[in-house]
Amino acid sequence: MTGAVLVFLAAVPCVYWTQGIDTRATLESAGIKRICVPPDQLDPWRKAGFTVTAISDGDLSAREALPPPGVTARAGVASPTRAPWIVSSGWRFTRSPGTKYAYTVPAGKGSLAAAEAFSYGADVVLKIDPTDVSAVGAMMAFFESLPAADLPPVADFGVVDDGSAVTGEAINLMARRNLLFAIEKAPSTQFRLNVVIGSAAFSREEAADPSAFAQKVRAQLTDEQRSLRIYGSEVVIGRLTSDGQRARLHLLNYGGRDIEGLRIRVHGTYAGGDAFIAGVGKVALQDRTAADGATEFTVPKMGAYAVVDLR
Repeated sequence: MTGAVLVFLAAVPCVYWTQGIDTRATLESAGIKRICVPPDQLDPWRKAGFTVTAISDGDLSAREALPPPGVTARAGVASPTRAPWIVSSGWRFTRSPGTKYAYTVPAGKGSLAAAEAFSYGADVVLKIDPTDVSAVGAMMAFFESLPAADLPPVADFGVVDDGSAVTGEAINLMARRNLLFAIEKAPSTQFRLNVVIGSAAFSREEAADPSAFAQKVRAQLTDEQRSLRIYGSEVVIGRLTSDGQRARLHLLNYGGRDIEGLRIRVHGTYAGGDAFIAGVGKVALQDRTAADGATEFTVPKMGAYAVVDLR
């Protein structure tokens, strides 16, 4: 993709810009002041007032490639009754949090990819179409507007990862079903349920059908024991973090269209909370109730990304 943009998402997000200093107005109009550039372009951008980091071609090529996020058709399985096939990388970030990644995404996908990486705190380089600069700049401004909340991820069960493709696809489907898990090296007494593919309880033959396998795990966990449930949408994936007193829920909408009236149930009793909607700002949660050790609420409307803070 000629003239593409790369966004480096780690502790401090920045945009990698391969075009010359004469295009500075493009970045300034998008509100982007932190950028990554090839090492030989550091000085002009720094003198122009940008916060600049050098990133080399070698750094980029060494990263694990990620698919563009969204919803896609799968040959031979499309029908009006089938659930949409979500392409997401949250499960990869959960499986290998120390890995460095890279996206190459077409026009219109840059802001969702940025939100996906941000939600999981992943170290990601994002290559986008130049027409997405404004959208990505707006999304990054939204990240900066969020209140600070460094909370640990919530997990309802453990998955022993043997590194195999079969286990990877099972992890993918469980994440898409909003089943919250932790990756383990061995079964842990921390969890009532530990998924070990290849064991008597979870055979490799069962895991060969990852959708049915995820449903089996859900049945054994039970919906009553799940920390997060999202109603009325098959294209929203949530990442829940909490310290027991506060919670932050990241919501990623892979469907490409706005969603209205998204109903959510979170384990724990919270007296208040707010939603922060990318492109909108802070809004009140609707129809919030707390009963039976859980809090339910409705996010009135969201596009690609929203954050809910509960307290």
